[in-house]
Amino acid sequence: MSVQTDRLETLGRELGEAIAETPEYEAFEETKAAVEADDDVQEQIAEFQERRDHFMHARQMGNATEENLQHVQEAQEELHSMPKMAAYLDAQENLQARLETVNEAISDPLAVDFGGEAGGCCHD
Repeated sequence: MSVQTDRLETLGRELGEAIAETPEYEAFEETKAAVEADDDVQEQIAEFQERRDHFMHARQMGNATEENLQHVQEAQEELHSMPKMAAYLDAQENLQARLETVNEAISDPLAVDFGGEAGGCCHD
């Protein structure tokens, strides 16, 4: 490996470590752990996923109804209204906003959207 490649990998690791130390990442990890440890939240997640899977299957079979969709939306609303889940979703949104700012800082000198296009081939 070249010295330049080694330096870039080192900078990448340092960036990852710096991101992990941000308040946004720490809040995300804390709220994620709280969601994972809460049996009620996990039960509601399972309920939402079951309803969503049922709806997706019905849609693939051409049998989806507005009522099926409403059941999925109700389960999602119930899930998102749970305080621990709402905190997790807020933390996730804040982290994504922070990472978008970092992406812009990386992308500016490259004249390419590093997070969105750098790895892709052809974009319309």
